[in-house]
Amino acid sequence: MGDTDESDASALQDETRLCAEEMYLALGECTVRLRSNSRELVAELAEYFSHVAVDAMTPDIDIIAIERDAPDLGIDFIDWKREPGKTGRKDSYADLPGGRLVRKVRTGMVFLQSEHRRIAAGPCRKYANQVINFINSQYMNWLQNRGWLICHAAGLVYRGKCLGIAGFSGGGKSTLMLHLLDNDEVSYLTNDRLFIHAGSGQVIARGIPKLPRINPGTIVHNKKLHSLIPAQQRKALLQLPARELWELEEKYDVHIDRVYGPGRIIPEAPLAAFLILDWQRDSKMELKVERVDLAADRDLLGALMKSPGPFYQYPDGTFQQDTAAFDEWAYLDALENVAVYAARGRIDFSALSDRVLHELLA
Repeated sequence: MGDTDESDASALQDETRLCAEEMYLALGECTVRLRSNSRELVAELAEYFSHVAVDAMTPDIDIIAIERDAPDLGIDFIDWKREPGKTGRKDSYADLPGGRLVRKVRTGMVFLQSEHRRIAAGPCRKYANQVINFINSQYMNWLQNRGWLICHAAGLVYRGKCLGIAGFSGGGKSTLMLHLLDNDEVSYLTNDRLFIHAGSGQVIARGIPKLPRINPGTIVHNKKLHSLIPAQQRKALLQLPARELWELEEKYDVHIDRVYGPGRIIPEAPLAAFLILDWQRDSKMELKVERVDLAADRDLLGALMKSPGPFYQYPDGTFQQDTAAFDEWAYLDALENVAVYAARGRIDFSALSDRVLHELLA
């Protein structure tokens, strides 16, 4: 990097002197501190993370969020390659000595990731969800550096046992999970990032503190979620063709404790089974759930694995590259003694929910 680039990055770091507000999160054995120059941002994030918020203690991870205009650092960022099935530009990055800058293409938010400095800068309040994701990415790094594997999956717990739910893009894993949460014995573990760790004769599943973000198609067909959008808007959405409604991308956070009651979020549980949604919207076949062998069906394994992404920093200080291949055998070894099922045929959330509770997790 040139002198100009380094001075621009230093200027970004200098703004941390303005930060005074702070909050603390207890994530398993990891404590995170967030500081900001925006009292309003800290208040919003404290409400979002209320189920893991704690009093001040020595942090394992320090994060700073600077509320300001989107930074223009004069750096040529490189586009981060999207995963299969994803389109459009999302993340770009620039590597620095000992660190990495990540820029969100659509919002202009910039994040500095290094061993000792973790800074979010830009219109943080407007794009608070990206700050939430950055906080979670630090905990995800912490887990992966301790041997946890990241899965592109939701997770729920029923009578002490966890079910991981994976699927191809737009497959309905969040919708299925929310259907299952209608049962008072089901608790929420995680929505889109499930971590697994094998040892001591069992596999443990752990979630991250991120609430489900769902589309209108999920809301309009679930009575418990109707309050998330106005009744008139819901009525208009129901007039859309089914395919158009399914593909509509407008994200809403589901506050689990508000919708389903307090105490419905669990941080970790033994992993009893994995369910991969391989069904189709236009299928004429009846729903079928069958046990599968991931070693023999690598396409299904691909639906389950997740790249650590541009924020991932290895213990030696180097960073994840978008060309890095998945360690398939690490997943196969971790899930060797876990029952894995595939749901195929037509989409039927009600029927599959019954199968999950009465067969897969019985």
